[in-house]
Amino acid sequence: MNRAMEPAMRERLCDLLPRLRRFARGLAGNAHDADDVVQTALERALARADQFREGQEYGLEAWVFGIVRNAWLDELRARQRRGRVMAPEELGENVGQSPFDGQDQALSVEAAMARLPEEQRAAVMLVLVEGLAYREAAAALEVPIGTLTSRLARARTALQQFLGEDL
Repeated sequence: MNRAMEPAMRERLCDLLPRLRRFARGLAGNAHDADDVVQTALERALARADQFREGQEYGLEAWVFGIVRNAWLDELRARQRRGRVMAPEELGENVGQSPFDGQDQALSVEAAMARLPEEQRAAVMLVLVEGLAYREAAAALEVPIGTLTSRLARARTALQQFLGEDL
């Protein structure tokens, strides 16, 4: 990447920060892990900026969202290798209490999203929350468009069941 493009890319990455953080939070489920993942992803993006070509088929958004997703997957693998999952202390306060007890208790969208498999949650976050086109989201997730649409359909059905209402 030439030096003249570097400030422009940094500015575009800064503009994407709120969306990247929201996406990472959707994947990670908490703000602390999301911030760590976004920081790792931005470090990778800046270090590998020469790999991004302006005018690529899918653009900077898809490229950076893909880096965020891969950073999160790397973090999950590292946690599995360590044999433990870091969780905030306050999560231990309600051990044994299910937030899903009782038929009349409605689930929040956040809780319903957390119940989705990771690949469905990532698809929903990119397309329905971040507004990426199917083609861009498929590129970010490194899957064919048909796989992306299938994941979205299954996720919508599951969310409807979890929430007990039409979305």
